[in-house]
Amino acid sequence: MAATMNKTEVQRFKKRLEELRDQITQSLQSCTAEVKKPDESTGYSQHQADQGTDDFDRRISLEVTSHEFQLLRQIEHALEKIQEGTYGVCDISGEKIPTARLEAMPYAATTVKAQEMLEKGLI
Repeated sequence: MAATMNKTEVQRFKKRLEELRDQITQSLQSCTAEVKKPDESTGYSQHQADQGTDDFDRRISLEVTSHEFQLLRQIEHALEKIQEGTYGVCDISGEKIPTARLEAMPYAATTVKAQEMLEKGLI
């Protein structure tokens, strides 16, 4: 297994992950409330185009919410890896994930090479 990073680095990433988690959780709560909000203006006076726009907006909100839930799962996984002492180590190859990748995506659980192989269906 690859060498892990020092405690100071891990704590810095943990803080970033927790801040990201809080931001996404807050965003999800407001987005979910917006999607669940009943449409007060339904009725015969509303134009069909307006209804179509509302439906489109609601669909976009659901897609954004779905993406944010996925991102939240990745963040939670990264926080679990910190607790286990395996943060910064690729889930697939066991290699060290470069710090530059973690700086860009602190929730990354794989190296770029492993991720590409996974996406191509080679793993």
